Amino acid sequence: MKRVNRTYSLVCCFLGLFIFMSCGIKRPKDVIPESTMEQLLYDYHIAKAMGDGLPYNENYKKALYVEDVFKKYGTTQAAFDSSMVWYTRNTEVLSKVYEKVSKRLKNDLNDVKRLISIRDNKPMVSESGDSINVWFLEKIYRLTGHPLNNKITFNLPSDTNFYDRDTLSWQVNYNFLGHEVDSNRAAIMAMHIIYDNDSIISDIRKIVTSGMDTIRLHSDTLGKIKEIKGFIYYNAKDNSVKPLWIDSISLMRYHSQDTLTTRTDTVVATEKILKPEPEKIKPIEPTEVLQEQPQRMERARPSSVSK
Repeated sequence: MKRVNRTYSLVCCFLGLFIFMSCGIKRPKDVIPESTMEQLLYDYHIAKAMGDGLPYNENYKKALYVEDVFKKYGTTQAAFDSSMVWYTRNTEVLSKVYEKVSKRLKNDLNDVKRLISIRDNKPMVSESGDSINVWFLEKIYRLTGHPLNNKITFNLPSDTNFYDRDTLSWQVNYNFLGHEVDSNRAAIMAMHIIYDNDSIISDIRKIVTSGMDTIRLHSDTLGKIKEIKGFIYYNAKDNSVKPLWIDSISLMRYHSQDTLTTRTDTVVATEKILKPEPEKIKPIEPTEVLQEQPQRMERARPSSVSK
């Protein structure tokens, strides 16, 4: 009886193993493996895109681009087509391969757009979302303090992904390379948000120590943002001043997660009569920092600035 039970158990084990193996998708030997197909498809789509961008008199290069891809992976057009027939019949495998290819292509496209924006000094359209980094320039700088290399400036126009009541948080890491900095040699960091009605909120501060510093600006009632401007200014008074390293730069845009209480038109109209229009303040430019002493700038710092 024990021998019968043992035999029955073995049969069940082999049968379960057979069913498990038969359920898996077995790739034929002449089909290009998934890892190689991922790399091949990535280069293949880039080659096709390059070919599509050629002028009419250079159309002959399209086939050469694709042929070079097949040579790179030691295969042929026929072997590729045959492999794609198998992959299209096994959509789960093909879907996983293309998911990886699409992710790589998207990342590369974002990198290319970012390089173009840096070259042209024009930001690309920001991504949608409640918490997005909209910084579009380099993330590391070395300022020597001399006239040709003493400031960083940016001008970021709003787009359709900017909302009323957005908060902007500009974060920068400063490294004075261990040397002491007094108020006369401080770096100056400033940011302004300019609205469609020409109202402005801003913050300006001196940076005298290494480490992270943040300017955070937010307004509930000023309406639609037109642009965000900012600068970092570092002026060397003499040749003894060491370079200032700046890195880990980010400009986070946060959408408001709450709503304002709705008021009647009568109340709004009354407020417009009783409350004066917001003062229109001219943004401080880096060139103005050159003309003013640091002590004067400290006294001119707005009292209603968000930190």
